[in-house]
Amino acid sequence: MIDFTGKVAFITGANGGIARATALLFNQLGASLVLTDQHAEPLDAFAASLPNRQARCVTARVDVTSTDDLDAACAMARAEFGGIDQLVAAAGWFPESSVAAMTDAHWHQVLAVNLDGVMRTCRAGARVLRDGGAVVNVASRAGHAGVANHSHYAAAKAGVLGFSRSLAQELAPRGIRVNCVSPGLIETAMSAPMREKMGDTRIALTPLRRNGQPVEIASAIAFLASDWASFITGETLHVNGGAYMAG
Repeated sequence: MIDFTGKVAFITGANGGIARATALLFNQLGASLVLTDQHAEPLDAFAASLPNRQARCVTARVDVTSTDDLDAACAMARAEFGGIDQLVAAAGWFPESSVAAMTDAHWHQVLAVNLDGVMRTCRAGARVLRDGGAVVNVASRAGHAGVANHSHYAAAKAGVLGFSRSLAQELAPRGIRVNCVSPGLIETAMSAPMREKMGDTRIALTPLRRNGQPVEIASAIAFLASDWASFITGETLHVNGGAYMAG
């Protein structure tokens, strides 16, 4: 059994389906939490609902496109806990637009959240991450295979993969591991429009013949953040029911 008692995890986008499942699992495994999201009230309500009262939880309103927000949240983590042990960059945005209809501003907005936000999160988090810690960045199958009408998102997630491999090399001297998890189609609010549009088609192309659940991604994140993955860094764990393999 993975045991995160005494560990502190910092999670961005904590109102999202995957991030909520991750926070809940880490809480159940004993970790204290620093949860951030741009929507403060539902985040506070979620934090208050966590079942393990022995594991402390603090929250902060954070827009991952803001360096100041992330620096302030990491300063709070240092003040509350003396630092963090696990960093999970899970904030994301998945709007739809064809390349032909995409404006420059829309392109840059999506990259600002999905790629620049990961860089800003890791840059701020590395300053308070204790030696021997772990970073898990949430990428996507889209970053490997692409996805029509979401080229900005796919480009950002491909960037996350390259960024994470580079960061893994930079932080390795401190014993800090950096890995990615690449989800397929997961049943979250963010993916609802795509599931409504092509869910049956996507399921037919998935060897396990179903969509994934947020807790299945959370479990992969917990593994990569744990000592069970102590000799794994710079890698990406695909969690997609075989969809990437099948094409």
